[in-house]
Amino acid sequence: MYEGVSKLINPYWSSAAYLLDSKWIFSGLAEMIVSNPTLLTISDFVNVWGLTIIGFCLLLGIFSRQAALGGMVLISLYYLFAPPLLGLEYARPGEGSYIIVNKNLIEVLALFVLYHFPTSHLIGLDRFVAKLK
Repeated sequence: MYEGVSKLINPYWSSAAYLLDSKWIFSGLAEMIVSNPTLLTISDFVNVWGLTIIGFCLLLGIFSRQAALGGMVLISLYYLFAPPLLGLEYARPGEGSYIIVNKNLIEVLALFVLYHFPTSHLIGLDRFVAKLK
């Protein structure tokens, strides 16, 4: 949720820099998104509100399975646009030396665990939603 809110309150944030630094299989798609202002606006909107809403749902434990699934898709896209593979160098500073596994892949796996073991039915707001059904 923090990542989404920080992007939301920064009027100068755009996904263009991240997309332009993309390597590997989605670099052509990233260039197409950046070159089209409409697609870039959609990308920014999905990033900001996707991160915010997914984080909010996971934090409160409401619709946690759907939020975990959405988070897995979104973060998998981050991983595929900038994978930590040998031979790929990025303009933005890295957070360490990774080979294949980075924080995005670990977050996807953590969301996979939350999807399969939805504890929000025990301690989150999903327990109240389940009672309404």
